[in-house]
Amino acid sequence: MCKWSFVVRRAKFIASLIGLFTLSASPVSFALPSFAQQTEQPCSTCHVGGFGPQLTPFGRAFKLGGYTLGSPDTRSLPFAAMLVTSYTQTKTDQPDDAGPHHGPNDNFSLQEASLFYAGRISEHLGAFAQATYSDIDRHLRLDNVDVRYAQAVTLGGKPVIFGATVNNNPTVQDAWNTLPAWRFPYMASGLVPTIAAAPLIEGGLEHQVIGLSGYALYDNHWYAELGGYRSLSHGFLDKLDIEDSAGSISGIAPYWRLAYTRESGDLAWSLGTFGLDARLHPDRMPGPTDKFRDVGADASLQYAHGPHTITLNGAYTYEHRNRAASFASGAAENPTARLNSTTLNASYYYDCHYGVTLSRFDLRGSRDDGLFAPAPASGSATGKPNSSGTILQGDWTPFGAKDSWQAPWANVRFGLQYTMYDKFNGAGRNYDGFGRNARDNNTLFLFMWMAL
Repeated sequence: MCKWSFVVRRAKFIASLIGLFTLSASPVSFALPSFAQQTEQPCSTCHVGGFGPQLTPFGRAFKLGGYTLGSPDTRSLPFAAMLVTSYTQTKTDQPDDAGPHHGPNDNFSLQEASLFYAGRISEHLGAFAQATYSDIDRHLRLDNVDVRYAQAVTLGGKPVIFGATVNNNPTVQDAWNTLPAWRFPYMASGLVPTIAAAPLIEGGLEHQVIGLSGYALYDNHWYAELGGYRSLSHGFLDKLDIEDSAGSISGIAPYWRLAYTRESGDLAWSLGTFGLDARLHPDRMPGPTDKFRDVGADASLQYAHGPHTITLNGAYTYEHRNRAASFASGAAENPTARLNSTTLNASYYYDCHYGVTLSRFDLRGSRDDGLFAPAPASGSATGKPNSSGTILQGDWTPFGAKDSWQAPWANVRFGLQYTMYDKFNGAGRNYDGFGRNARDNNTLFLFMWMAL
């Protein structure tokens, strides 16, 4: 019986694989990706491997400059589209369906279909705005938004960029691929069990807030940013079909970022620090708040020579939580807690077409049997969120380079990603209290990612 189940699973996997590549073989639309059309450059000029979102030094300068760089004679429409189809398989079936419209395993999905307004609005004003539909929950909702104003001046003989950004996701405005919004993995399955906790800055507020910050890049080396975030109203989020999961920020949540970056020949590197300080009403009701103080450090190194590009990225985040509101309501057993999150990744791309990335992640946090309780697949038998693992990805981008077919109009990436867990929600074995092991969540993820 077990052998027959294995054969059936392999057959379903092969059938999904054939379906995915059959879909990808259809003609690519000749619609021009808006940033490439505006700059009249191939995608590989701004993106490592000829595909987003990992940026080159030119790509970082384009973003910090407000998405405005381009020929004044360019008559481009700042619209673009994205399509992601995927296949997901966990080592062991999940106890329940992976999603409301999917089974417990071996799921083929139209994971994302997005429309973008992305490009220059005026000489100093530009925007990146995304709306996304997913067949996982079958909703169309507002996704990442980053509207920028930037002005280049000279001070004391040194070049300076002064800018401002309005956005809806802390770190989405960052130009280095080390902070949560744009760090590896750049694409991952939405049909797998999720780790029980993460620092607030790692997606806890995404799309539920609006923020304004000012930034400056001095002498092409020193970057500083300071801003703050407020929660969008429950009614507004409901109209945009965005889940209101974070609660409401009391007052303003400050966000800050400092970085030093340098380019020398084929080498570019950066060192930075960042932070977020927020007080949240978990249920949007007056009274005590949960206080989150996130502080982190990050570093990146990128070497590009001829057809070879090597990138090393890393970040560490420390979060201190004062959970007065959760403790008072009985949701948490302890009034204070700590989280430590570490991510490291290394990638190699050849000729803007072939890439491999190795990543390591580790999350450690305080025990709380109220917040982290036993539950099938998603729970914790130890009361801890501790999780760690390794991600290996290989991908092929047939278009996107300067000499690619129909460059820079056509762009598509095929990827094969495997995630291996050492520990999940507090343990390696029977982590959920219902007999599931961390390795049961090991995930094979195959995707086709098309930008038009």
